[in-house]
Amino acid sequence: MNKIAVIGSFGQDMIMQVSHIPARGETVGEGRFSQTFGGKGANQALASAKSGADVVFVSMVGEDSAGDTAISSFTAHGINTDFMTQTDAIGTGTALIFVGDDGENSITVAPGANYHLKQPHVDAAEAVLKKTKLILMQLEIPMETVEYVLHKAETWKVPVLLNPAPAKPLSDIALQRIHTLVVNETEAEIVSGETLEGADSVARIALSLRAKGPEVVIVTLGADGAYVSSDGFTGLVPGNKVDVVDTTAAGDVFCGALSTALCSDLSLEEAIKFANVAAAIAVTRLGAQPSVPHQTEIEEFIASLTS
Repeated sequence: MNKIAVIGSFGQDMIMQVSHIPARGETVGEGRFSQTFGGKGANQALASAKSGADVVFVSMVGEDSAGDTAISSFTAHGINTDFMTQTDAIGTGTALIFVGDDGENSITVAPGANYHLKQPHVDAAEAVLKKTKLILMQLEIPMETVEYVLHKAETWKVPVLLNPAPAKPLSDIALQRIHTLVVNETEAEIVSGETLEGADSVARIALSLRAKGPEVVIVTLGADGAYVSSDGFTGLVPGNKVDVVDTTAAGDVFCGALSTALCSDLSLEEAIKFANVAAAIAVTRLGAQPSVPHQTEIEEFIASLTS
């Protein structure tokens, strides 16, 4: 049985490493170019699979070389690609990424085929989706598709972990149907409509978001870790200090690894520690999917923290 279903985007990432992110009207020379696969959904699916989960990925790619390679690559990683559909209407999604020497990034995205993932594609996967332990989603696919999955998952009694990225407001009904909401600080402000001002405001916003429906709200805080609000555990789970190379996909790796951990026997706090470590390892490497750590790497890192 597929324990985790990831429904979301796939993209090809075109990365330019530069001394600093260009300002408006500025040209920065002597960049170093590379190309990898990315897309929030794909990053999260790969992170779930490499951290130990049995994963099915529902997505849309183009009928192009990128789409062909995407499917064969994910199949090689042991991911169920039966519902990675190809369209001839438009090409595979693409992201242009600037990465500065400080590890920070600036990203623009052309959704491409991702915006062609619609309700019929969800229906085609229903027999598999309704038997999963968890559904993981983001917002790089049409919002109506996200809301449809939330509705269907409620009828299937399958919990949904939603990472509202790129950040967009969520309807009241959508929030009521989410089991676990994972947001960074920017996403927390946009989804809640409130402003983060100091450490106390993180707890306040997390609690206000949970009051709208989710059983668990997690606010990721980069190197500082993640703040959790839930009935069973509330508080800060500290992060891990590492040498940052590229923060691209750190949030995706966190969500993917967290999903894997939540479907195991770990407590919520232990699951977040697992996800924090996975994200910490990822930021020490360049690129989205090339940065995703394997389960053994995560476990070795955790063991080193207690030795």
